[in-house]
Amino acid sequence: MLEEFGKRTGAEVTYTSFGDNGPTYIQGQLEGGTPPNVAILGQPALMRSLAQNGDIKPVADSVRSAVEENYAQDWIDLATVDDDLYGVWFKGANKSTVWYNADIYDEAGAQEPEDWDDFKTQLGLVSDAGYAGISIGADVGWPLTDWFENVYLRTAGPEKYDQLTNHEIPWTDDSVKEALRVLGELWGSDLVQPGGDQRDFPTSVTEVFGSDPQAGTVFEADFVAGNIAADGNSTVGENALFYDFPAVSGSAPAVVSGGDVAVQFDDGEATTALMEFLASPDAAEIWVQNGGLISPNQAVDTSLYPDDVSRDIAEALVEAEDRRFDMSDLTPSAFGGTPGQGFWQEMIAFYQNPSDVDGAAQRLEAAAAAAYE
Repeated sequence: MLEEFGKRTGAEVTYTSFGDNGPTYIQGQLEGGTPPNVAILGQPALMRSLAQNGDIKPVADSVRSAVEENYAQDWIDLATVDDDLYGVWFKGANKSTVWYNADIYDEAGAQEPEDWDDFKTQLGLVSDAGYAGISIGADVGWPLTDWFENVYLRTAGPEKYDQLTNHEIPWTDDSVKEALRVLGELWGSDLVQPGGDQRDFPTSVTEVFGSDPQAGTVFEADFVAGNIAADGNSTVGENALFYDFPAVSGSAPAVVSGGDVAVQFDDGEATTALMEFLASPDAAEIWVQNGGLISPNQAVDTSLYPDDVSRDIAEALVEAEDRRFDMSDLTPSAFGGTPGQGFWQEMIAFYQNPSDVDGAAQRLEAAAAAAYE
């Protein structure tokens, strides 16, 4: 994709990966006086703090025009700080996908569910066939926060989701307790493979799609396809399939999303040109054909996705009636993104004791109150 940008403009682009250390890397570059022209970040909260500190620049009018033409309003809002647009959401993630082993479902007589109650019914059929209905990796908190966010978006709705994200309502609110109750009934049932709090996320995928599968289903984002491919025992689009996270109590189709936003540290001509390119469908269309990218850009031709599974995931992300960004990535990192504390840790504790709805809500509120001070 960057090679094509170079061909079109004559610009030379040097790309450096900072892996999972984005905040640390960026801070080090800023302190050393050598920030990149453009960085691609996975946390809206980091983008917001860089904007408020004056470290990044608002996008040029030409970039804003391209974003407004090609993106839904919620993606625009996510990249806006104090009425200025600071980023282009180049990569998206659909975090509302449930993956299943079609061979096991066929053996069990199970099928894609119609809603949450039917979801539990289908997991029961899988369990009756001698497999665990669903495998969960809960040795760390982030997969569990994704569970909560999907259930909460469906039981409480997008407005409450926004209020809870901003801590405008407490975690002791009845809407939180209802989502925890729905989750707890599943997590405390025999539909779930035992030992989840000792199992990491990649292993939960292997339990479903490995050479000796022990469970029929696993929930997580579209990146599960990469774990399945890495295992090499199942094939996405053949026996490794997905369905949308089920509706709860008649809720509208909804997607919890993630993604990566491009931001600029200067407003030079080459920087603006790259941001314009990233905001166009052309850049994403180069990448999506090769797999590994789901684009939130509505102008991208979805027929270019390499298979039906990635195409369906992308269309569900773009077309969802209710779409909200991963809540934990929007909250202060002390609450939403730190191992051993806050949202992550309290969801592990709740997974281990899923009947303690009131206690979990109180502990979550205490952690949130401290982090949002």
